[in-house]
Amino acid sequence: QVQLVETGGGLVQAGDSLRLSCAASGRTTSRGAMGWFRQAPGKEREFVTAINWNGGGSTNTYSADSVKGRFTISRDNAKNTIYLQMNSLKPEDTAVYYCAAVFRLTTLMSRQTAVRDYDYWGQGTQVTVSS
Repeated sequence: QVQLVETGGGLVQAGDSLRLSCAASGRTTSRGAMGWFRQAPGKEREFVTAINWNGGGSTNTYSADSVKGRFTISRDNAKNTIYLQMNSLKPEDTAVYYCAAVFRLTTLMSRQTAVRDYDYWGQGTQVTVSS
């Protein structure tokens, strides 16, 4: 089993920055993907960004159009942790942010953007952006 623990949510003003972290523990592998989804009240959970990695040290990142240029995902291999750096936050970014992981990958360049693509989920962390 794998456990995901998210930290870093909070209340900020529009235009501010915030960084989320997600640490994975348990039966992880050298090949997989981790990503962030978010869910606003009354809406479905939506893909934000993800990072794929393989055992050779290469990575592939991809993001939803709504966050490109503002959000950046990164991974610390040694800590089995991913980060979501969120800049220029907008009120519409307000949501519960969930970390997700899958430890089986077809190719490095595959895109895991659906909820069903992931096997493990964190508990979620609230991000609120005031105007």
